[in-house]
Amino acid sequence: MTTGIWVLGDQLWAGQAALLQRQKQQKNTPVILIEAADYARQRPYHYQKLVLVWSAMRHFAEELRGDGWQVEYAIAEDFLSPLQAWIKENEITKLLIMEPGDRPFADLIKNLDLDCQITFVPNNHFLWSRAEFQDWAKGRKRLVLEDFYREGRKRFDILMDGKKPVGDKWNFDKDNRRPPKKNLNPPKPQWFKPDAITTKVIERIKALDLKGYGQIEPFRWAVTQSQAKEVFQHFLAAGLEKFGTFQDAMVEGEDTLWHSLISPYLNIGLLQPLDLVQTVATAHTNDDIPLNNIEGFIRQILGWREYLYGIYHHVEADYPEKNYFDHQNPLPEFFWDSSKTDLNCLKQTLDQTERTGYAHHIQRLMVLSNFGLITGINPQELEAWFHAAYIDAHDWVMQTNVIGMGLFADGGVLATKPYAASANYINKMSNYCSGCRYNKGDRHGEKACPFNTFYWDFLDRHQEKLRSQGRMNLILKNLERMDATELSKIRQQATQWRERLRSGTS
Repeated sequence: MTTGIWVLGDQLWAGQAALLQRQKQQKNTPVILIEAADYARQRPYHYQKLVLVWSAMRHFAEELRGDGWQVEYAIAEDFLSPLQAWIKENEITKLLIMEPGDRPFADLIKNLDLDCQITFVPNNHFLWSRAEFQDWAKGRKRLVLEDFYREGRKRFDILMDGKKPVGDKWNFDKDNRRPPKKNLNPPKPQWFKPDAITTKVIERIKALDLKGYGQIEPFRWAVTQSQAKEVFQHFLAAGLEKFGTFQDAMVEGEDTLWHSLISPYLNIGLLQPLDLVQTVATAHTNDDIPLNNIEGFIRQILGWREYLYGIYHHVEADYPEKNYFDHQNPLPEFFWDSSKTDLNCLKQTLDQTERTGYAHHIQRLMVLSNFGLITGINPQELEAWFHAAYIDAHDWVMQTNVIGMGLFADGGVLATKPYAASANYINKMSNYCSGCRYNKGDRHGEKACPFNTFYWDFLDRHQEKLRSQGRMNLILKNLERMDATELSKIRQQATQWRERLRSGTS
């Protein structure tokens, strides 16, 4: 009897659960990684995401071989053929796989016709197991992030002074919403030149002629654990000191500001969450970095990331199909081609996404998702685009972030209110509006910013449902006070704009 291990493309570290289980028997344990072209054809992906994952897989296979594992690396059309051949050749009777983070991939594995026993090992790439999250969620009326985050701080003893939070506050959100100042001087990001392995991956992707998204080059992302750790160390030295303060800011010509750029690496196993939060937690005392920056980073990992993963596996399987506002408008063409929009905030964010596969959380939430929400874009179309567009995209990330947080399509399972906003927010948190042909202050008229028109139209169209959300009542009072003539003009202009979006112009 032989036990083998299939290492998936988002589980690339030696401590992952399946490898850990057979660590003492590694010389007698065949391991396989599979680079399947058919899987890349099932839906569009950002070309740089494919480069990242396949190059990181190839590099990790070399690392495993160096550590003494028997590694087969298959470059194939599908998963099934190389698996069947490998199982037969090695006489494998039991196949260990760490639980996939995404439900669809787990279903794919279960439906494979393999002549061996498939055993899923519980996923250890998150601080909370699925069972532990279910225990925490049991009996709660609302699964609120703040409650979960505080429990995580206590459980892992992060930024705690006994039973109290360090600084006597659980979060410093009010200090972490600073608009961008003039003459900002953010650090340059840590990038890398493609090595021989990465170059071969790029060549293969080009040869496959896949229908993907964005630009494949220049590719500058890390592809090994050591490189990913360099990125994190660079962030600690140059970015953490102002990360929280300006984490919501958006600046034309600045793709990364003080952001860490580690989410792609964290999501495929090149970095580990507990290592990150423990290291950053010590920076407050050792490096005298203001606590709001420390806490803001830790909230993203220990709070938000763990919460999204827990929610994803807690909700019913039909969660991705939720559409609370019954929005059915198609995704505008400019999401696939940034040159087709003349709204500067959209153009800047989409152009950056095309070039790098990256945009930070406020660009995604308050520019792209906000636009989708207030214009009434179908949630499933927009979520599918997000999955295609971002280098850190996975089902567990995008379904919760887009369906729940960004579009409120789940009706409040995840967020406590819809994140709808007018041009006022974008103008406050960015310099995008100064370079735009539309007037950030007008609600209707030839020069009116569409974010204003659609924002008030959204509130008007969904008054009844929004009144059930307590945090929206103050805003709805402003709608009630609006002059009837002005509201009529807003409705008319919103209708005209929707027709323009359907016809492919903006």
